Amino acid sequence: MINRILIRIKVVQLLYSHLLIERRFSLESQPTPPTKEKRFAYNLYLDLLYLLVRIADKAAGRSGSPLSENPFIKNLRNEEKIRSLAIKYQQEPFPFESVVDQLAEKVKESNIAKNLKRKDSSDFSAERVVWRDIYTTIIAPDSTLAALIARLPNYSMRAEERAKEMIETTFTSYLSSQGHSDDALKSLRQSLDKARELYFRLLMLIVDLTKLRESQLHDNMKKYLPTEADKYPDMRFCDNAVAARLQELPEFTEYAEKHSISWLAEDRPAMERLLKVVMASDIYKEYMEFPATDLSTDCNLWRDLLRHVIFPNVDFLELLEDQSVFWNDDLEIIGTFVIKTIKRIEEGGKENPILAMYKDEEDARFGKELFMAVISNREQYRSLIDEFVNKSHWDTERLAFMDVVITMTAIAEILEFPKIPTSVSVNEYIELAKSYSTPKSGAFVHGLLGAITGKLRQDGLLTKE
Repeated sequence: MINRILIRIKVVQLLYSHLLIERRFSLESQPTPPTKEKRFAYNLYLDLLYLLVRIADKAAGRSGSPLSENPFIKNLRNEEKIRSLAIKYQQEPFPFESVVDQLAEKVKESNIAKNLKRKDSSDFSAERVVWRDIYTTIIAPDSTLAALIARLPNYSMRAEERAKEMIETTFTSYLSSQGHSDDALKSLRQSLDKARELYFRLLMLIVDLTKLRESQLHDNMKKYLPTEADKYPDMRFCDNAVAARLQELPEFTEYAEKHSISWLAEDRPAMERLLKVVMASDIYKEYMEFPATDLSTDCNLWRDLLRHVIFPNVDFLELLEDQSVFWNDDLEIIGTFVIKTIKRIEEGGKENPILAMYKDEEDARFGKELFMAVISNREQYRSLIDEFVNKSHWDTERLAFMDVVITMTAIAEILEFPKIPTSVSVNEYIELAKSYSTPKSGAFVHGLLGAITGKLRQDGLLTKE
C-alpha cells in the first residue's frame, strides 16, 4: 500500500530538515602544540582508525557484509585523512598489516558480528554501536597489536593512552551524530505509519458517513409529525454494499479498534457538514434516482464521491491537516489505494481487499536504506553535484537546498539500488523537484543527473540500465 513514490517523498522531506540541523561527525584534529608525544599519539590514532577499515574490508571478503557496509566504516572511508592514509600505505608498509588477517577472523567469528547478522534490518541501534564494541572488546585488548604499537618509533605509554582517548572521543562523536539520525529514522517510521493510518481513515469515512445518514433517517422516523418520507425512508445509501463489506473485514475492524479510528466520535459536526456536501452533489442525487443498485453501482458511487466531492473539499482538507501535518501531502497517493481497495471489493474473489502496508520486504527496508545511503555518502554526492553543476548559470553556494537534497537522494538510489532502473530513479526525482522545489528545479535536476550518471558510467561505477 505504501509504495516507493510515497517513500521517496518522505525520505526527501526528512533529509531536508535533518541535514539543515544535523550534528556532523568528524575526526579529531591534530593536538596543539604539536609536541613529539602528541604527534605520535595523533598518528597512532589515525592508524588505528585505518586499521578498523582494513579489518572491515578483510572480514567482508568478496561477498560483502554488514560490517564493511556499516555507516561508521563508511564515514571513516569518506574522511580525507583516512583516504590519504590509504594512498600512503599503497606506497609503504602499513605498520599493523601483519595483524589485519587474524583480527578480521576474530571479528568474523565474534558474537558481536553473529548477533548483528541476526538483528532485524530496522534495528539501527545495533549498527550504531557495533564497531565501538568490536574495538573495545576485540581490537584494543589484542596482545599482538599491543606489541606492534610498543615497537613503534617514539612510543610512550602516555602517547598510546592519548591515542586511545581520541578513539573513544571519535566513537562518542559518531554516536552523538548518529543518534540524531536514529531520531530521524524514527520520524520516518512514524510518518509511514501515519500514511497507513490515513488509508484506514479514508476507508472509515465510507462507514461513518453511511452510519451517520442511517442515524439521521432513524431520527426522522421519531418526529412528532413525521412525513411519509420520514416514515418510509429510502435506505439505499445506508445499505450500500461497500460499507457493509468493509465492516466484515477483520483487518479493517481490528485496525480501527486498535487505533480508535472513528470520525463520528472525533468530530461529528464535521461529518454532518461533509455528509451535507455529499448529499447535495449530482453524484449522490443520480445514485438515489437509479431504478436499482448493485455492488457495481455502489462501488462507482464511492469512487466518484471520494475523487470528485470528498477529496477536493476544502473543509475536509483542513480537517486532515488538523489531524496530521503529513496527510495533505499523502492524500493523492493514499487516495489511489483507497480507490484500488474499492475495486477489489467490486471484483470479489478470495483476495483480501485490504492492501498490505508494503508490497514486500524490499519495500519495507527501502526508506531506511535510502535515508542512510544519503547520510553515509553525502560528502561524495555533494562533490558530484559541485563538479557537474553548470557554474556559468548556477552558484554552487546558492543552490536551492531542496534541489541539493533531491539530487543527492537520486544519486543514492541510482548507486545503491541495483534493481531499480536508472531511468526510473531519474524520472521520479525530476517529478519530486517539480512538486517540492522551485519552478526551474525539474529542468535543473534533470540536467544535473544526466551529467552525473554519464560520468558514473564512464568511470564504470554505474553499469545498470
